[in-house]
Amino acid sequence: MDSTKNENQYKYSAAGRASVKEHQEVLYEMLCDLDDVCRKLNISYQLFAGTLLGAVRHKGFIPWDDDLDVVMLREEYDRFLSQSPALFDQEKYYLQKEYSEHWSVHFSKLRKNNTACIERYIPKDEEEHQGIYIDIFPCDNLSENACMRTLQFLASKVVIAKCLDRHGYITNRVIKKVFIQFCRLLPIRSFRKLAQQRTNRNSRMVHTFFGASSKYRKSIYPRKWFEESTELSFEGRKFPVSSYYRELLTVLYGNYMEIPPESERGKKVHAEIVDTEHSYIKYKGIQKTMKFSEYTRSIR
Repeated sequence: MDSTKNENQYKYSAAGRASVKEHQEVLYEMLCDLDDVCRKLNISYQLFAGTLLGAVRHKGFIPWDDDLDVVMLREEYDRFLSQSPALFDQEKYYLQKEYSEHWSVHFSKLRKNNTACIERYIPKDEEEHQGIYIDIFPCDNLSENACMRTLQFLASKVVIAKCLDRHGYITNRVIKKVFIQFCRLLPIRSFRKLAQQRTNRNSRMVHTFFGASSKYRKSIYPRKWFEESTELSFEGRKFPVSSYYRELLTVLYGNYMEIPPESERGKKVHAEIVDTEHSYIKYKGIQKTMKFSEYTRSIR
């Protein structure tokens, strides 16, 4: 391994690297506060992706997981974005809304102020909030027409590429670079409209193309999976999950109860720097010097 890379990694870690456990403790506190707000507003949401897997298999966090995911049907998601800021402690939290000023990305995050979660990219926007976060994913209507579904998926890829480009995403893959360059020529609003299908509210199927998986088959589901909820224990408190969580996890992970070998755990590392006590502002200079390669998407 390159000695320079080792030296850089040491600097990042020494600068601010909370343990996974400390990171998870902050995320759990945030989830409890998000749950309180959603219950007050009667907004339906569910634990999703690796967080759902953790609830089912570990009754809490996957021990090596370093993020937290929730999902909402688009109407609930829109209501959350518009109504929840009034109920969150503004000194403690910042709601980073999709396609907003200082956040050009296709989903939203709840961020904790005065913390740092510095990820593997250099943001183009100097004002972007980079505190510890919960991912909040929208779940959109999926067309009944097979061809239109494919178009929705392709449209979502255009939107994501444009968002990542504006965001400061770095890739070494030639195909990705070419696609991102091509997408710069396309109008994002038209492709967002095509992907979301907002008027098709009675669709039998829904998608999370703007969510946790990049694969088509792992991102489409019956609507009832997100309309019907039950509760499971997560770190000692019950939170809403899909009533069809077994089916949902099978789509996402296959044999989801099988724990991967130790060599495969923790490959999806989101952040180079995690600080539970100091603001991300402290690390802006360090972030500009980061060198890294793209990371694998596996979390199981």
